[in-house]
Amino acid sequence: MSANKPLILITNDDGITAKGINCLIDAVRTLGEILVVAPDGPRSGMSGSFTFTKPITCKLLRKEPGLTMYASSGTPVDCVKLAYHEISKGHKLDILISGINHGINSACCIFYSATVGAMFEGTLADIPSLAVSLCSNDPDADFTQSCSYALNVAGKILEEGIPKGVGLNLNIPDTPHVKGLKICSQTDTKWIKEVEKRTSENGSTEYWLTGELFDNEPQNNQTDIWAFQNNYAALVPLKLNMTDYLLMKKMKNWEF
Repeated sequence: MSANKPLILITNDDGITAKGINCLIDAVRTLGEILVVAPDGPRSGMSGSFTFTKPITCKLLRKEPGLTMYASSGTPVDCVKLAYHEISKGHKLDILISGINHGINSACCIFYSATVGAMFEGTLADIPSLAVSLCSNDPDADFTQSCSYALNVAGKILEEGIPKGVGLNLNIPDTPHVKGLKICSQTDTKWIKEVEKRTSENGSTEYWLTGELFDNEPQNNQTDIWAFQNNYAALVPLKLNMTDYLLMKKMKNWEF
């Protein structure tokens, strides 16, 4: 690993063979040296999960000037831990980019997303971290515009830095012409109609998790959902510290 170029860690939750991560790798190689540590298969919806009941493996897949790629049997968070504590030992990781995810990761979806979970793991390790998602679940989606936005935001992070304890979450709409980028807040949403009861072929009852995303502020043009519904890319700064300080002050007057 070169000491003269920024070292960029890339991971994802769709697996190392997914189109999104490979398009991202090609897009950001101009920024520095690339270290990829990603799951060997899909790990969507795992949030901040990590493996502690069994060992994990990590296999070198490719090594060439400017690019080293590993596939791990672990989760996206496992991949970040491996990269930080073992693979890059002795080398500073200048930025982590998680993605590009196949599918949206905005609003309350961030609590379930392993793409965002990996971003937060990087933030915990004091690595400036960015999660990137394209609002399309098509495995062969066109990532051209999302790569362009990821490259621009990653470049700005390397130039300007971001505060400790903060990570950035970028969602790009699946449209031929993105209007631009908006700095947004996380939309106030919740999932409804989440459980569907069915009868299996053998007559037993089973439950499928499904749901609809309900937007509590559809007219607020400062939110991430409004942005990509109106063909803008949405960039949201997210904090690790979720303490409600106003309520904490009020609670000091409670009697227990």
